[in-house]
Amino acid sequence: MDRGWTQQRLADEVGVSRSSIAAIEGGHAERVALAVLLRVAAALGARLSVRVCWQGEALDRLRDERHAAIVERVLWLLTADGWIVRTEVSFSEYGERGSVDVLAFHPTVGALLVIEVKSTVPDLQATLSNLDRKTRLAPGLARALGWEVGSVSRLLVLPEDQTARRRVAQHEATFRAALPMRNLAVRRWLRHPDKPIAGILFLTNVSQDDNGRSRRPSRRG
Repeated sequence: MDRGWTQQRLADEVGVSRSSIAAIEGGHAERVALAVLLRVAAALGARLSVRVCWQGEALDRLRDERHAAIVERVLWLLTADGWIVRTEVSFSEYGERGSVDVLAFHPTVGALLVIEVKSTVPDLQATLSNLDRKTRLAPGLARALGWEVGSVSRLLVLPEDQTARRRVAQHEATFRAALPMRNLAVRRWLRHPDKPIAGILFLTNVSQDDNGRSRRPSRRG
């Protein structure tokens, strides 16, 4: 943002040397501390965005690819067990806006399943609150799709890795209270959804190969 300031004026506003401002303006921001960059951006009424990459890939892109791989595996499992599935089902009700990662319906028993997919271990309270909200709104979304709902269940899906397991273990009491059912019991329930449940499903085979493509899922859970 051009405010017509000289380098010295900006340096005085931020409280740094003029040489630091000159380095930033000359495209050498790596020579300046991150805290200084933040202050410069604030003084100019701007926002600093830092993009972290790993092995040449941006982390947000890797996260999105892994999320997509998990969703693909979830859809594969559900359709194999007779569920009708919809992804990214958006809602806007009473000022609440968002989307459900996967909304699934079992026509035989009228079971509705709300699935939240996380490629990284989420913020605990925010995740549980969002899942509660989406579960509350889900029957209305189902009616709009022409589904006659008999029960509503909810499921948090995470990748099967040490980080996810450790994070859940750190808050085991909270997760057990909110989402008590786990892998084997969840897989059995998906085949015979005879009652409403709440649980966590850790999914294997959702990593990426060297070309960035999701590996073909095996039939094992």
